[in-house]
Amino acid sequence: MTITQALEQSQPDLVRRLTAAIREQQLNQRAEQTYLHWITRFVLFHDSKDPEALESEDQQQFLSYLNEGMRALAFFYEKVLGKSELSGVVAA
Repeated sequence: MTITQALEQSQPDLVRRLTAAIREQQLNQRAEQTYLHWITRFVLFHDSKDPEALESEDQQQFLSYLNEGMRALAFFYEKVLGKSELSGVVAA
């Protein structure tokens, strides 16, 4: 499934609205690709449900998932590889 298919499955016309908003803010092409990627990941995380139907707890659940991934990487680098490269990373 492509990025556009995943977003359109969750809500028709979502890709057009999203890219229009990104371009209105004059973000560069790389930012557009990155935003599309992460918004798609969010939608897929919630089984392609309509993002407008999701609650703030759904947003928090996704952010907790990302934070858990960050903790796993930090553990891996520190405890397994013996490096502390992620020690200075702070969640936004």
